[in-house]
Amino acid sequence: MRATAILRAGLVGALLVAGGTFVGTGTAHAVNPPGVASLGSAEFTKGNAEPISIPSIADCSVDGPTTNSSEVTARTGIAFGSGTTTCETTTIDAEKGITTTKSTAEGKNFELSALVSARGPRIRIGSYTVTCSATQTLTEASWSYEDASGLGTLPSPMPERYVKPITKTDGTLLAEAIFNLRHLPGDGSVGLTMLQIKFAPPSGITGDVFVGRAACSPTP
Repeated sequence: MRATAILRAGLVGALLVAGGTFVGTGTAHAVNPPGVASLGSAEFTKGNAEPISIPSIADCSVDGPTTNSSEVTARTGIAFGSGTTTCETTTIDAEKGITTTKSTAEGKNFELSALVSARGPRIRIGSYTVTCSATQTLTEASWSYEDASGLGTLPSPMPERYVKPITKTDGTLLAEAIFNLRHLPGDGSVGLTMLQIKFAPPSGITGDVFVGRAACSPTP
């Protein structure tokens, strides 16, 4: 039997899905890769300005590269601080070819200032970690962050796909911060994105920002 667990370190809570099954909408989902991690990415456009594009940062994979790193990646209105990713494979039984994997993204000093000109908050996350670990019978994903500002009060534990509205002082919606996005296709694999920031029309910005991603599948 395979099982999938999602844990939130520092925002305590857990989900265990026995047998790798997940009750959802019935829509088919692509399987998750054997083990990958990324610090994040961004694609958005503010008004008539040139689009802001930050491809997935410091990607690693158990198929290589198994380690990666990045210095500060900054564009107008957004910055990802330095960070590292590791996608490790550990041999448990060489004779039988039994392995485990662990894929981790560790970033720091994320800042989104794109909403300030619309009289929205400056969003900062001092550090964050997203991890996905797999054996033949279990996959686990976890995330945590520290020193966040501009997001107001957040619940603990954090529900799946928790939406925190990001507004002006008058209540106008500028964006949604969506935490704990899970991809559970039903085969025992798991994908986890810590945070998606989705801009709303009153902000004058279109697009999305993703912070902290990892995914893994049961080992052969």
